[in-house]
Amino acid sequence: MAESLKTDVVIIGAGLTGLTIGLYLKKAGIDFRIVEKSGNTGGVIQTIREKGFVYETGPNTGVISHPEMAELFEDLKGKCTLETADPSAKRRLIWKDNQWHALPSGLWSAISTPLFSWGDKFRILREPWRAKGTNPNENLAQLVRRRMGESFLDYAIDPFISGIYAGDPNKLVTRFALPKLYQLEQEYGSFIKGAMKKARLPKTERDKKATKEVFSAKGGLSRMIEAMTEEIGSEKNILLSVENTLVKPTPEGFHLQITTPEQLFSIETKQLITTCGGYALPGLLPFLNEEEIAPFNDLKYAAVTQVLLGFKKWKGISLKAFGGLVPGIENKSILGVLFTSSFFEGRAPKGGALLSVFMGGTKRPDIAEMDDDQIQALLNKDLPRMMSDRTLNPDMKRILRYPKAIPQYTESTDRRYEMIKKLQQKYPGLILAGNIRDGIGMADRVKQGRTIAEELIGKIHSH
Repeated sequence: MAESLKTDVVIIGAGLTGLTIGLYLKKAGIDFRIVEKSGNTGGVIQTIREKGFVYETGPNTGVISHPEMAELFEDLKGKCTLETADPSAKRRLIWKDNQWHALPSGLWSAISTPLFSWGDKFRILREPWRAKGTNPNENLAQLVRRRMGESFLDYAIDPFISGIYAGDPNKLVTRFALPKLYQLEQEYGSFIKGAMKKARLPKTERDKKATKEVFSAKGGLSRMIEAMTEEIGSEKNILLSVENTLVKPTPEGFHLQITTPEQLFSIETKQLITTCGGYALPGLLPFLNEEEIAPFNDLKYAAVTQVLLGFKKWKGISLKAFGGLVPGIENKSILGVLFTSSFFEGRAPKGGALLSVFMGGTKRPDIAEMDDDQIQALLNKDLPRMMSDRTLNPDMKRILRYPKAIPQYTESTDRRYEMIKKLQQKYPGLILAGNIRDGIGMADRVKQGRTIAEELIGKIHSH
């Protein structure tokens, strides 16, 4: 016999978005259930301890780009602690001509750096007077070429985009992929003028919480997930290891039929929130027609391979930096290396190192199909020289694969956003959330989750 439940809200997915929504609904006393197909909360965010090393299997770091991210840690006070990166992490390295160069952080380093051509260095002085773009779907490469020049695209933006999206600046639409950069040009006509004017704008105490610092949680990001799960109350509010989720719209909202290892559930709800990837929506919402589902099928994902290397004694280059990024123009098989142990505490034994090497992405989809030996061969080709350690013999090694790691906000994004709006109007109570819209970073997920929760709280309490 199926157990019948009636609840105000059902959230599909117990990743960071779903947990954030659940946390704030719980605080407001609203009845909800989170439905999750895996056996744990947090999605890909998991912290592993192995041989004296502490590493992440999902995002390695986040950026406090919205006040909501800082406020989440305030709301979880006593259960987990925000850890911001050591100041040395502000230093970013870029690979060019067989060596690492620090990305410029000020005027003098920008003039003296070998990363950019002299023509582009002079060109940047005229950036404030260039006409602003008129194409709302201009890709990132077009925008940067137009305003800053080819060498800035090759040695600043391209590696930066590899680090965030594992993507290609020729395909990502600025308005969706980097909305803040797009707004700088649209509002102020210039990146430089815009950045200077924005820096002078008065900030509220809440605005100041968005410090732009790199963060984790003390002891690893799992601590944040565990704290959120505990606050939500997993026994009653979170159903794990859920299979065969069937969703049907009803005159009052939605009917769900789900199976857990212990029980068959029949759930009635007024509000249904999906937080899963675009690829999961056709199976989850079978009542959508071909035209309605097409924009979600069009959403492409970057496949990323992560190699974790732990060294009990580090003998290579100085790791006093966030890490090193490798521009596509350098033709290497590595996107970048994160020096995790140099900016977060306790990630490697004293005197040791933990490196996170990223490979693949949209430019090298073939790497996703490679076996461990082929991955090792690619690493051996480039990494020892890059890290000045000829043997590069780690005490701990793990190869992790993410076939659908990061959604790519390309020109199909416009159609997807339009369809999300249309479907939410057609099916009142349906909210399509997660990283299919509003950004891919942890802070983006928390901001979106909290915004949705606050809108629902207002709506439910007013009835």
